[in-house]
Amino acid sequence: MKSVAVLPGDGIGPEVTSAALDVVEELSLPLDLRFGEIGWECWRQEGDPVPQRTWKLLTETDTCLLGAITSKPLREAEAELPSDLRGTGRTFVSPVIQLRQRLGLYANVRPVVDLVNTRFDFTVIRENTEGLYSGFDFHGLDDALWNLVGQHPNAQASGPEATSVTLRLQTEFGMDRLLRYGFAYARSRGHRRLTLVDKPNVLRHSGNHLRERLESIAGEHPDIEAEILNVDAVALWMVRRPERFGVLVAENMFGDILSDLGAGVMGGLGLAPSGNIGDHGSYFEPVHGSAPGMAGQDRANPMAMLMAMAQMLDHLDLRVPGDELRAAVRSVTARRATVTYDLGGTSGTREVARAVAGELGVTEAGTGAAEDAEDVADRLARLDSASVSDALDSLGVGGVLAGITPRVPGTRAAGRAFTVTYQRVDRNRTGFRNAANYLDDVPEGSFVVVDNAGSTTCTNWGSLLTRLAQRRGVRGTALHGSARDITEIRAAGYPLFSTGATMVSGKNRVELAATGQNIVIGDVTVRPGDIVVGDDNGVLVVPVEYATEVAARAESVQRTETAIAKAVAGGQRLDEARRRFGYARPWDNGGSSSSSHV
Repeated sequence: MKSVAVLPGDGIGPEVTSAALDVVEELSLPLDLRFGEIGWECWRQEGDPVPQRTWKLLTETDTCLLGAITSKPLREAEAELPSDLRGTGRTFVSPVIQLRQRLGLYANVRPVVDLVNTRFDFTVIRENTEGLYSGFDFHGLDDALWNLVGQHPNAQASGPEATSVTLRLQTEFGMDRLLRYGFAYARSRGHRRLTLVDKPNVLRHSGNHLRERLESIAGEHPDIEAEILNVDAVALWMVRRPERFGVLVAENMFGDILSDLGAGVMGGLGLAPSGNIGDHGSYFEPVHGSAPGMAGQDRANPMAMLMAMAQMLDHLDLRVPGDELRAAVRSVTARRATVTYDLGGTSGTREVARAVAGELGVTEAGTGAAEDAEDVADRLARLDSASVSDALDSLGVGGVLAGITPRVPGTRAAGRAFTVTYQRVDRNRTGFRNAANYLDDVPEGSFVVVDNAGSTTCTNWGSLLTRLAQRRGVRGTALHGSARDITEIRAAGYPLFSTGATMVSGKNRVELAATGQNIVIGDVTVRPGDIVVGDDNGVLVVPVEYATEVAARAESVQRTETAIAKAVAGGQRLDEARRRFGYARPWDNGGSSSSSHV
């Protein structure tokens, strides 16, 4: 059992934290949540934004989940103290700075993930304790500092009293532990490149020192490519080619700027999580601020907090449920039907949280939820058919349409079955049979399944039908028969699967027998409304009554195998990785529906 200090903060912090916890609670995780206080209200009432009882809680727990916290300038902070505490010398120091310094949290870890197209997945790791943010910031210079900068013509024109200096502190101790953490992080997640971000062509001496430390420590990690790039070039490529990067390591100020740029690249601060890690402590938080003006309006985006929770689960060695939670956030974000105002939607905080919970296959009460067929088809479309097949096997359900193979490589689709049955034309009758006119009545979101008894003597599909199907929003076609115009269909990128391919027209050879009837292909029955899934492996059918559970189990399979692959790439033995991530029954490891609470 892992213990977590939950500090909801202030402004929108408590409502975002509460909504996100309602989602994570349904994963039935071995967590002991212990709530505490931190932030602006503690300052206003007690003159201390991090009370001693909160420090005690942090020493008694394994990690911390932190909500957003309000900070205000010196005068405003003093003005909001109780009258008996004003003028007593109390100074407001940001709670996050206090946590980082007192707990020794030297690595600020900011994942940057494409939640819509999965094009990039990299992490910015920022040094937290030194660099240009180490606190050596002076205005009005003493003799020692004036001797350093006094020869600069602008300093000479201003004089020591009107000159400011900030020192960039970089120590071998600080650099080495950050670089070692970066390499370990890269290996644990299967990244093969670590990029050190600096400005060595301008900051020559400190930059060269950093470069020397990188070269020394990179020698301990020959399996990971190490490079050093200028910060301005990295900023450009983060926007133009974010998929280039794996792990970015930077000193404090450069990392601060790049991590917020990363939030913009992934869609905004409402999606961006953060972790602060040390040798003996950690906390996880959304990157966005407390937005006190929005508090209580149910408008704040809970996804950054959910992503921070997923990051926390990774840290607690609960990688599979962490991946499940990220996948659920990704599904809701990609669909865009239930998102908050910052992502162009109109949904509230709780509504978005419920949508994410729905992707996990649970309701707010924690019971299994029956999903709309189109929604579960969307989930299945994002999964490979091998994972779906494993899920079907685990339930004792067959579903593979044997002999029906992909004709358009690289396509993947899932939709509700619209069944069509053909029959041979009586040779004593002649003329065009209008055999494909059924397509005008196929509903959007359907997956057409045609049964022509597996015949390869004539076609049941071609380029004209493909164009019409695409216009009508049909998701794909599976033929127990043959297709033609394969080159044109491939150019259209339409998901087509068939038993065979031939150029011989079927317009005078077959006629429509029925639509909307059960079809038997091999030993599998396809019923109208069942979910058909197709990709490069072939086609299978998921009975609609099993669809939600199959999707949940298949997601668990896929997340588990991804976690195992990353662990093996990081040097772990395959048998150890399989045991660790529950390879034999992955749906029992935080991925299936559950009514238990944290």
